[in-house]
Amino acid sequence: MQIFGIKFPIVKPGDDLVSLTIEGSKRSGVPILNKDILVFSAKVIGVSQGRLIELSRVSPSEKARELATLYNLDPSFVEVVLRESDAVLGGVEYALLTIKKNVVIANGGVDQSNAPPGYVALWPEDPQRSAEDLRRRFGEKGLDVGVLITDSRTLPMRMGNSSVALGVSGFRPIEDLRGRKDLYGRTMRVKRLAVADNIASAAQLVMGETSEQTPVAVVRGAPVQYGEGFKIEEAIIPMEECLIMHVLGKRPV
Repeated sequence: MQIFGIKFPIVKPGDDLVSLTIEGSKRSGVPILNKDILVFSAKVIGVSQGRLIELSRVSPSEKARELATLYNLDPSFVEVVLRESDAVLGGVEYALLTIKKNVVIANGGVDQSNAPPGYVALWPEDPQRSAEDLRRRFGEKGLDVGVLITDSRTLPMRMGNSSVALGVSGFRPIEDLRGRKDLYGRTMRVKRLAVADNIASAAQLVMGETSEQTPVAVVRGAPVQYGEGFKIEEAIIPMEECLIMHVLGKRPV
């Protein structure tokens, strides 16, 4: 498997990401081939869709002020997080732990890094639909590619960020290993491989997290099942079946 980064100019609302990706691939000397997987940061898609909020225009609620005081955050920022999140589980200094679209993520996906000064950037309104739309538009250009939309996340008891898949189109996001045998003939009962999340984390090493200006990666030769109709919902596990969430008994605050 090979991963190549595609550099962009700073993306603005209304920019055409398909054209920018194709132009960037030519400048980078990385032609896009059929069956490549194109990995997009959720932020660059959100920005292109105009999903930016100016914090000075946000009026924080009492709940936002309480959480801001508790976790040393800007009340206006917290208000946006509350609006964007499906649930708030708690927090630490400078960050809230939230659930958004069945993903446990910091700050509801709301991000100040690499957003214009005074603004925050949000996820696309519907990451799955955005992945499908991008794949369709690349297809109109004669490119049969998979599309993956990602954001960075933290994992329990681990330092640093990895990445999580938010939307997928063109390949299966999970490989079901149940029923297969291990080296000693034992049958797997619960094991599944998080294909999309693992590709997302591998691509993150190329895309970066700060000033790289590499919001898209080309993943070539990935061991995936290509096809139609695959959705990110396949990668979601209910809270009551999730080992971590079930054991910890986390519920919204």
